[in-house]
Amino acid sequence: MAVNWMKWMTELSSRKWISNLMGRFSHSGMSRHLIPWFAKSYGIPLHEAEKDVREYQTLNEFFTRRLKTGMRTLQLSEHGLISPVDARITYMGEISAGTILNVKGQDYSVSELLNHSPRLPAYEHGYAFVLYLSPTDYHRIHAPVSGTMLEKEHIRGKVYPVNDFGMRHMKKVLSRNERLITYIRHSLGELALIKVGAMNVSSIRYSDDKAASWNQGDDLAYFEFGSTVVLLTQNGTFQPDSSLKEGQKVQMGQSLGVFLPASVNIDVADVNS
Repeated sequence: MAVNWMKWMTELSSRKWISNLMGRFSHSGMSRHLIPWFAKSYGIPLHEAEKDVREYQTLNEFFTRRLKTGMRTLQLSEHGLISPVDARITYMGEISAGTILNVKGQDYSVSELLNHSPRLPAYEHGYAFVLYLSPTDYHRIHAPVSGTMLEKEHIRGKVYPVNDFGMRHMKKVLSRNERLITYIRHSLGELALIKVGAMNVSSIRYSDDKAASWNQGDDLAYFEFGSTVVLLTQNGTFQPDSSLKEGQKVQMGQSLGVFLPASVNIDVADVNS
């Protein structure tokens, strides 16, 4: 009964207009009075923030704060993949025939996740990470590789929560929620960087709408309130770091694994032609 009530309440609160109202408030000057409470409630490490907490004029400005230089170690590598965010690994594993299996008890179709993109064949046997950002986490998203943008797509959708309850009890929230997808070509293939909106996320924005290439670790985008990033690597090109496991916290810049030249016996789709 409690789960059904929570699902009903979540359905009611998943409307985009509610998130938009929250967004307008978080951009208002009134919201700055909530910053100390917000920081204390979520245990946000204020010493990492670029500015003193009293300098932020709105809750949104504080939430999308940058960090002081040197607060994150970038494990840069020519053929490496770094975490684009501070997050908890909700899922990591190989994609099986176009399906990401058992993400909090649910299977996800890559086709639905990518909105039936023509780029789909490149990812049907790739590798996937699902990275959950809590309100405590730093919410800017950085380039996981050095590369150039192949394509981007904004998919409007719901704003279901992507916390543990939402992922377990709401149907396939990652492929039903609003998403901003960036396809990046790197030296050994391509990847899909999927930013998934969530309850009270009033928007997902690029840091520079005109950017067409990034160096590994560059500021690429940001969330307004907590959400999730899904990383998909191209078929047969990725080897994850053996020390990583589901449930583990990672920081932006931490190595997730390395890219390898595609095996000659693996047909890696090239959807650019």
